[in-house]
Amino acid sequence: MQEQDNQTPVVDSDIVSSDTVNTDTPVAETATVEAKEVATTEEAAEVEATEAAASVVDAPVLEETPEPVVEPVAAEPEIERESMEFDAIIVGGGPAGLSAAIRLRQLAIAAGNDEFMVCVVEKGSEFGAHTLSGAVIEPRALNELIPDWKEKGAPLNVPATEDRFYYLNSATRSTKVPDSLIPAPMHNNGNYIVSLGNVVRWLAVQAEELEVMMFPGFPAADILYNDDGSVRGILTGDMGVAASGEAKASFEPGYELLAKYTIFAEGSRGHLGKRLISRFGLDKDSDPQHYGIGLKELWEVAPEKHEQGVVMHGLGWPLTETGSTGGWWLYFDENNQVSFGLVADLSYHNPYMSPFDEMQRLKTHPVIKNVLEGGKRISYGARALTKGGLNSLPKFTFPGGVLVGDDAGFLNPAKIKGTHTSMKSGMLAAEAIFEALQAGREHDDVVAYSTMYKESWLYQDNYESRNFSPAIHRMGLFMGGAFTFIEHNLLKGKMPFTLHDNLPDYDQLERAAHAYQPTYPKPDGKLIFDKLSSVFISNTNHAEDQPTHLKLTDPTVPISVNLPLYAEPARLYCPAGVYEVVKDAEGAKFVINAQNCVHCKTCDIKDPSQNITWVTPEGGGGPNYPNM
Repeated sequence: MQEQDNQTPVVDSDIVSSDTVNTDTPVAETATVEAKEVATTEEAAEVEATEAAASVVDAPVLEETPEPVVEPVAAEPEIERESMEFDAIIVGGGPAGLSAAIRLRQLAIAAGNDEFMVCVVEKGSEFGAHTLSGAVIEPRALNELIPDWKEKGAPLNVPATEDRFYYLNSATRSTKVPDSLIPAPMHNNGNYIVSLGNVVRWLAVQAEELEVMMFPGFPAADILYNDDGSVRGILTGDMGVAASGEAKASFEPGYELLAKYTIFAEGSRGHLGKRLISRFGLDKDSDPQHYGIGLKELWEVAPEKHEQGVVMHGLGWPLTETGSTGGWWLYFDENNQVSFGLVADLSYHNPYMSPFDEMQRLKTHPVIKNVLEGGKRISYGARALTKGGLNSLPKFTFPGGVLVGDDAGFLNPAKIKGTHTSMKSGMLAAEAIFEALQAGREHDDVVAYSTMYKESWLYQDNYESRNFSPAIHRMGLFMGGAFTFIEHNLLKGKMPFTLHDNLPDYDQLERAAHAYQPTYPKPDGKLIFDKLSSVFISNTNHAEDQPTHLKLTDPTVPISVNLPLYAEPARLYCPAGVYEVVKDAEGAKFVINAQNCVHCKTCDIKDPSQNITWVTPEGGGGPNYPNM
């Protein structure tokens, strides 16, 4: 008998599971509350916030009529589903998931067990389609996984040749930090500038050659459980479901994929990983997890401006203007291409801060502008990253499965690197699971994974950077930066105490009435761009007639709570223009343009009311990042 996360049988397998969100109120794509009905019991300051928010409402007005509220339609409970059984299933085809798959098959072949079956399901239309990173990667884990990666043609073609670090004092001034004062984790000798999407595509080929079964375009929509509560596998998403929740003529039910162990490698804020952490209480002994949003543009610049191999990082303006923290990068890749991006910590306080617009404003600074001006923007994307570090790392084993990569949070925030840590976590999980299977076990808690982790260089990597995020969050940029320099350059990561940051990111916004409203530059189509033109070059696409994959627990909250208190920050923190507050004769409305979603997960993380839940859309939907 299989228990499924969704307690109510519906054709829309993406409906929020009952163990995650209260679904007594139907989810809606458009939430409406008449402006005259919006009221709060706050003091006069909150009245001021309402007035400020009202001015926001007056600005963006949709021309077309928003879609009506739609209730999911119950399906017949006896949907027949095909099932397949494997030794191990891996959910997510990124660096962590593919490394786990490769290691499992390597171990099986070495043991003479060529019948050992491993499959990888990936929600993107192809492997690498949803992969986005800077990226400068350490090859340490890759050296262990595939020692002859150079001979096999891995796309690591540009060694890092020089590090430059800047502090931007203002919109026009900057200070270049001497090499001797750059924090040790920021040095990149021996690392490579890459397109992580292309590295993932190459890893997928290596997995295929080892006869891993690969299923791109198949999102894992739900978790299947045994009677004893252990994880038994996953349910892939149904295809051909209308926005009404009814099955279309093209309806195809999802598959039940069953395994002795399931590895969850969904990346940051994985929607199934989030459920598992809650269901098994995996984070009860951890600090709250912390996140950043990474926004990236790929540029082709003039040859005379290109310095292949140079790695530039920086802090300061414009984020300091809103009291926010984070940093930017410029990586000079091959073929005159430059990766430019910004990471904004999602612990920011100002509800008027827009990470996307901060990135656009950053390009007006001479340090950045001198490189990009006159060039051509090729692609754009955004993705959350899990950056709480060791203190926020949950227990990552549970009966029947494990968490790896950013689904757990192995990223090293001091280095701003998570590829080598994700790959190593996947490899360790594979080794622990293979050992368990060799011993004839299945569906139990693979505690050996935790033991192997603590005995590995990955744990040391995480331990040495454990204070970075809480130091920056609690002490601010200057004091936190000084603390980091002392810890890493002088004490070599061996600070005799540990800092903690116990306030979740969603709970850090100040009230809009008291917040500074930054002024952002208008798009010029050359250096500064808007969200919609940016989403266009991310090649984002979703089938239009399908249920929304952005679920509201209470459709009234955006207008009745978030708007008067926080000026509804979703319209600003979303980097793709998914959320809008619009006004018509009937009042203010909260509109979800789900087709724009680039799957960054920021809304699921930062919404101050924790009212938005991201679930998987129909398979193959979302961005299709080229060379990102």
